Amino acid sequence: MIGTRGSPLALAQTHQVRDLLAAAHPELSEPGAIGIEIIKTTGDAILDRPLAEVGGKGLFTKEIDEAMLDGRIDIAVHSMKDVPTYLPPGIVLPCVLEREDVRDAFLGRDHPTLESLPTGAVVGTSSLRRGAQILAMRPDLKVVSFRGNVQTRLDKLAKGVADATMLAKAGLNRLGMADKATSVLDVEVMLPAVAQGAVGCTCRADDEQAHRWMAPLHHAETSLCVDVERAFLARLDGSCRTPIGGLARVSDFGTANARVFFRGMVIRPDGKVLHQTTREGTVDQAVALGEDAGAELLAKAGPDFFTCGAE
Repeated sequence: MIGTRGSPLALAQTHQVRDLLAAAHPELSEPGAIGIEIIKTTGDAILDRPLAEVGGKGLFTKEIDEAMLDGRIDIAVHSMKDVPTYLPPGIVLPCVLEREDVRDAFLGRDHPTLESLPTGAVVGTSSLRRGAQILAMRPDLKVVSFRGNVQTRLDKLAKGVADATMLAKAGLNRLGMADKATSVLDVEVMLPAVAQGAVGCTCRADDEQAHRWMAPLHHAETSLCVDVERAFLARLDGSCRTPIGGLARVSDFGTANARVFFRGMVIRPDGKVLHQTTREGTVDQAVALGEDAGAELLAKAGPDFFTCGAE
């Protein structure tokens, strides 16, 4: 049994995992062999307030974790950027799928790019990381909170609640809605959230069968990059209360010449103060690179920096 949130994107990701499991294991290819249980999380139920006010991104995983520990589900499918840096005791993350597009997509109602928005235009986003970077580039714009699933946000945009919004390009791709993006921002312009574009599968630590099922689905290069980014986030003690961006990439993965490249950022919600850093090293140094980058920005920014904002 696979557990998931009930949004169209969460279900699309879960169906992808189900199909991959069925393709990898003949015993799971029979009709009905894999069940899906939709679990409503606190984060899905509360849409009228920023996540930081109600407990952060763990609200998207808490009830799913409880269902797993109770034995109601065997595997859970998560957008990795929603997964807290520390998992509950008894739950592990043995599988990360190959990463989708890491970039942020811009969806403009009358203007196709961020640059083309007129002064005073309203940009709706649920992410203070996006909002803060927008304000750093365009302090003349107004950023407002924009919660809800992809379809809800598109509906709000169509009704004129905002002039534009931004969403993860990966989510639009998985939903078959890539054409809704009027432009896509390069990562040098808009640094993604930690683990953006990656899907992970958790299970109970002692569930050997679930581990066996998921092993063929695991993508080692994506997992390495996500580990670097999450190490960066953990060192900052980052959560939904802090606008943080981080992206790791690997060149020549699987060879003796493999190199890890990382860029991380912390930014005030108003976009007026930004600290960033980069790292490069070997695969063996990967997680340490993320931790070291986090330590540097923590020292630069100071502890008071991390009391405002939300992803």
